[in-house]
Amino acid sequence: MTSQELTEKELDRRAVSFGFLIAIVLVAANLRATLTGVGALLPAIERDAALASGGAGLLSTLPLLTFAATSPLVGRVSHRLGASRLLVLSLAVLAAGTVLRSLPSLICLFAGTVVLSAAIACGNVLLPAVVRRSVPTHRIGTVSALYVTVMGLIAAVSSGISVPLSDALPGGWRTSLGWSLVLAVPGLLVWIAYMRSDAGRPAPAARRSETPWRSRLAWQVTFFMGLQSLGFYSVIAWLPSILADQGTSASAAGWMLFFYQVVALLASSVVPLLSRGHDDQRWTAATASALVAAGFVVLLVAPGLSFLSCTLLGLGGGACLVLAMTFQSRRAASPAQASALAGMAQAIGYLVAAAGPLVLGVLHDHTGGWGLPLLVLTGLSFAMAAAGFGAGRDIQLTDDSV
Repeated sequence: MTSQELTEKELDRRAVSFGFLIAIVLVAANLRATLTGVGALLPAIERDAALASGGAGLLSTLPLLTFAATSPLVGRVSHRLGASRLLVLSLAVLAAGTVLRSLPSLICLFAGTVVLSAAIACGNVLLPAVVRRSVPTHRIGTVSALYVTVMGLIAAVSSGISVPLSDALPGGWRTSLGWSLVLAVPGLLVWIAYMRSDAGRPAPAARRSETPWRSRLAWQVTFFMGLQSLGFYSVIAWLPSILADQGTSASAAGWMLFFYQVVALLASSVVPLLSRGHDDQRWTAATASALVAAGFVVLLVAPGLSFLSCTLLGLGGGACLVLAMTFQSRRAASPAQASALAGMAQAIGYLVAAAGPLVLGVLHDHTGGWGLPLLVLTGLSFAMAAAGFGAGRDIQLTDDSV
């Protein structure tokens, strides 16, 4: 029996500690808190900073572009520093970037956004690797769902409290942009303690896994990640505009977007229960993708059924996000390989996500309606089903010969 097999058997017998779950949850809480409140504050930022529409669009797109640029580098840095040390460094940089973004300077606003987005990209890539290293295989889906649910919950909270905080606190929107320090500082302290305790454990031989560019399975995981990200960010960017063009009031359209996120949050919590005991997740991924496609179809052919379309989009989208993160852990044969796979999937995935809303906006302007953009989103959802059907196979990269 190889040392790798022994490690896997020991891991499967190990219980997941409460302290480890708290550490994971604190990282997850910091991965969206600094970003999702920006949209609600954007009108005030444009007005006070004299920011043109193009600058506002760049401010919204910069995090995704930074994710795409940073993700491929995380595995290499993690190999040298170790995942725990890099997470500590990332949380410290995140806190510094959050402060920098809140300073009274337009340059600081953009520079801080890049800095904190690079730190978040490290967390995005490292979480699947840390989960792969520390969680028994049959618990990976549950732990992944836990941190995805926390990400969604904090994202919704950040969107909701940013404007009230801006109105209530001195400094307005600049102070509101810094509220997430109350999450970054505890997360940093907990991970410093976890790193110290981790340093006392015998470490496996350091190995670095190359990015699996030639693996069909890796590309299926990557395309599934990219297409679910494109669908999510397209809905976030354009759903209120689509509903408004169909006659829904601006207030009602905003509430429908909130409802979509709540349904997605609930779906992400339920996926582990539905897939418990099923290592083969092909049909789960395909069904979730089909729900997303159905949501776009209803939005296209029956505008009056926005409640139904948002329900379908939320159910499918929430499930697809959990599966996308789970695949990055479960399809890897080692923590190093999980880091490499996550770097590949997220680099390309967030690049696709950044381009998606922009391309859909161009199609809308060119055609004067939302028919073609929604047809494109429907087609891409079926492509996501095909990618998910491949990525959901119960195999790992080392088992994939094509």
